Amino acid sequence: MTEIPTFTLNNGVDIPALGFGVFQTPPDETIAAVETALATGYRHVDTAAAYGNEREVGEAIRRSGVDRSEIFVETKVWINDYGYDETLHAFDKSAGKLGVDRIDLLILHQALPGEFGLTVDAYRALEKLLAEGKVRAIGVSNFMPDHLARLLKETSVVPAVNQIEVHPYFRQSALLAVDTEHGILSQAWSPIGGITFYRDGSHGSTLQDPTITTIAEAHGRTPAQVMLRWHLQQGRSVIPKSTKPERIAENIDVFDFELATEELAAIDALDTGQRGGPEPESITLENFGRTIPED
Repeated sequence: MTEIPTFTLNNGVDIPALGFGVFQTPPDETIAAVETALATGYRHVDTAAAYGNEREVGEAIRRSGVDRSEIFVETKVWINDYGYDETLHAFDKSAGKLGVDRIDLLILHQALPGEFGLTVDAYRALEKLLAEGKVRAIGVSNFMPDHLARLLKETSVVPAVNQIEVHPYFRQSALLAVDTEHGILSQAWSPIGGITFYRDGSHGSTLQDPTITTIAEAHGRTPAQVMLRWHLQQGRSVIPKSTKPERIAENIDVFDFELATEELAAIDALDTGQRGGPEPESITLENFGRTIPED
């Protein structure tokens, strides 16, 4: 079984460098996918209240036979649950669905730029949960440099993680640099660029990019493995998702080869500057709000 190396977060907690994502995995497919991932050697599962599959992630963990202490569980608070008391309650909802007493990493899913006070109040609730030992680390997702600057000014715990869209067609170099400057681990969602081809396809597929396929052929690897390796060598946490057992196994098999400096640079040069996900400044309760059920 593959031994996954770890990154040490800014509060001393270790996080597996590669985890398993369940974004857009239907609840009825989540248990099997997570069970397969854990059997394959993954020890980090990333979910979110807004994904609607926390309960199934928890069930898969229980069925897996892997000791809870060996599994790093990450989830996210949705914008409808921002505010101090609301976010404390959001923890209770997520922990209840996951069936755990403590969440390893709890992060805010988005900034609410137009109601940033709510975002700050939500983060202060995360700080309280951290102080009480109910979570082992806290962080944010999709926070841009100005969001981080505002948050750091008004709170006391530097986020351990910023989970953001990063793949060869959208590298977000300036944001990565800001994260690094503050000791925040950048965690890449859509790390192999899935969002570039499953949303509207206008970018084309990273899996068929000639630069990436050429590097993959040179190493006897797949394009997905090359992209994951690119992230890892540049110090980013990755959370690829799949429901196919062969892909789940492929994505974890990335720790026994290394890309050359010029290969990393060639992948960096593919950046188009075009975001695949929603613009962080466009996130409002009106446009993106959804109620997270109690159970």
